[in-house]
Amino acid sequence: MSILNVQHVSHSYGGREIFEDVSFRLLKGEHVALVGANGEGKTTFLSILTGKLTPDAGTVEWARRTSVGYLDQHASLVPGMTIRETLRTAFNTMMQQEKEMLAAYDKMSEATPEEMERLLQDVGDIQNLLEAGGYYTIDARIEEVAGGLGLRDVGLERRVDELSGGQRTKVLLTKLLLENPDILILDEPTNYLDAEHIAWLTTYLQNYENSFILVSHDVPFLNAVTNVIWHVENLKLTRYTGSYEHFEEMAALKRRQEAAAYERQQAEIAREKDFIQRNKARVATRGMANSRQKRLDKMEVLTKRAQRPKAHFHFDVDRTPSRFVLEAKRLVLGYDTPLTTPVDIRVERGRKIAIRGTNGLGKSTLLKTLLGMQPPVSGTVERGDFVSVGYFEQESPAGNQNTALEEFWQAYPGRSNFEVRAALAACGLTNEHITTKMLALSGGEAARVRLAKIIEQPVNLLVLDEPTNHLDVEAKKELQRALREYKGTLLLVSHEPEFYEGWVDTVWNIERWTTKVV
Repeated sequence: MSILNVQHVSHSYGGREIFEDVSFRLLKGEHVALVGANGEGKTTFLSILTGKLTPDAGTVEWARRTSVGYLDQHASLVPGMTIRETLRTAFNTMMQQEKEMLAAYDKMSEATPEEMERLLQDVGDIQNLLEAGGYYTIDARIEEVAGGLGLRDVGLERRVDELSGGQRTKVLLTKLLLENPDILILDEPTNYLDAEHIAWLTTYLQNYENSFILVSHDVPFLNAVTNVIWHVENLKLTRYTGSYEHFEEMAALKRRQEAAAYERQQAEIAREKDFIQRNKARVATRGMANSRQKRLDKMEVLTKRAQRPKAHFHFDVDRTPSRFVLEAKRLVLGYDTPLTTPVDIRVERGRKIAIRGTNGLGKSTLLKTLLGMQPPVSGTVERGDFVSVGYFEQESPAGNQNTALEEFWQAYPGRSNFEVRAALAACGLTNEHITTKMLALSGGEAARVRLAKIIEQPVNLLVLDEPTNHLDVEAKKELQRALREYKGTLLLVSHEPEFYEGWVDTVWNIERWTTKVV
């Protein structure tokens, strides 16, 4: 049974073609991974499916009475509301139904026998709906899902306007799952989840009876929860079944076949043009030349697949620092209240350290405190001699009106136009990306700009807070290679153990330091 029919959809944005004549169906029970390189239009495509964008051409039709839930990371939350109050809005429809039921009870005291019969019927129908929807257990459901995604650690009584971008995303995802729509559409749901909460979401989606469409660059997660892959590339969408690795094999085979067909056709066109050129002037062969010209004019000419630029990351090392680049004594992290017990930390020159632990326990706070960007609750931090830092912050500033070129130039005003463009191109950005405002770039494209700024000058201490968020699979592989080869010191926060396992020297589990119950 088809739940979604997309017919001949084409769309452009900012003068750039995103999709051309795309058609497909979503079948009942399909768990779909929407994959593709950064900037291919995956988020735009989801916006079209959810009606947030109208395509330039074509139609998008959902089956009747299908409720669609979309995890939009740019959605707003109501300031002043607590997390718990926000999550309870997932049940607004049932709350309204309860009000209608209570109003019907109030009317019964003055109702005629005929009215009483109708009111009793209405009350019974509403009661059945509320019981079927689990209305009388909503607080328990909120606790369960909020706990599974780590919001209980944040505190359900915290106001939403006090939350970080990652915590906001968790609230939006939790609310969406509580709404329990027929179809889920999730855009990078694991970006701000640690391993424990990804495992919970994995189990949830594995047991999800309806269909969902998922954008993610987390390959183990995709393999665990999806059975269909939609690949967005070169304005088209192609359907594959099986694992991500099988998709890669089939996509590579398809590219080779397309390349071979293009070369064969080009050779044929060259032969035909040569024949026409040699024979069109001769009376005896002019007819054959004209015939071949007509055939050539009617030929559907294949186009060569556009090659997207590949990122090449390389971090140069600055002068050798002192043996210990960072030392902390009796360090307590936190803001208004302590997040950790006192801890002593030594970061030795040349070590590569990964930091893991449940969200909300202070991983980002630890990095900012060690770098002097945030004061500790107590304790001291000392930086070694000759330490130069490259810092990648987890979240990009919102509403950045700079183009990628301007963003880079602000950091390095002495660079020439050519040097800036070359630096950005090395990170896999096209001229189109370079002249686009930061707020209009995809998450992965914006991350590449931020990495380019770090790469531009030698550093002997790299501090990276979730650098793989939003990066596509190939870019993540390239970043992993560059970090393995980096000769300086590395502090890395990542929710993807498969990204750093096997090449970091040490893993710090911040859960051992926390004052919270985990």
